[in-house]
Amino acid sequence: MNGEHESEDLEADDGPREPPELDPEVAARRAAALANVRKFGDPNLKSRAVPVERFDATLREEVGRMTAIMRDGLGVGLAATQVGVMHRLLVYQLGSDAPLTALVNPEVEWSSRDAEEVEEGCLSLPGVHVDVERPVHVLVRAHDEHGEALIIEASGLEARVIQHEVDHLDGILILDRTSREQRKHAMRALREAAEASRAA
Repeated sequence: MNGEHESEDLEADDGPREPPELDPEVAARRAAALANVRKFGDPNLKSRAVPVERFDATLREEVGRMTAIMRDGLGVGLAATQVGVMHRLLVYQLGSDAPLTALVNPEVEWSSRDAEEVEEGCLSLPGVHVDVERPVHVLVRAHDEHGEALIIEASGLEARVIQHEVDHLDGILILDRTSREQRKHAMRALREAAEASRAA
């Protein structure tokens, strides 16, 4: 996820809102990281990922690669499908001092009736921010990258980031969860951005 903003100015998928001015080195790292992220229109983003069956060195290397892309891309979460790997794997980190969490084969077992609408962004949808309503609390079962079982009770931003990334693993984008009006504006912005990049 782009870094969602609840109380902070964050986007809700892969990272924070675009800062007004990035240090040139940080900007270069971010651009290099985002070059590895699949963008809107890529078929992987609309496909359902398959369960991970082997908890091996390859899986742990993938977690490391995804973590580096997420951090350099200034995101707070990233799903494997966003980097072209069709495994049920996601990583997230809610701040530089927060622990990194990798969830393998995550399943949302319970979600609260109380929900909240918050603006979300996504590393796969650059420049797009739409309001998405999600449950405020969730209970998630998963495994870590070593195969250890995890149960996570998450609220607020953590719950939102997990739900956003699990959506990616199911081929669901924030455009599928927003109003028709916002989706229309987002699609126009994506078309304009694509045209501008072709003209450049």
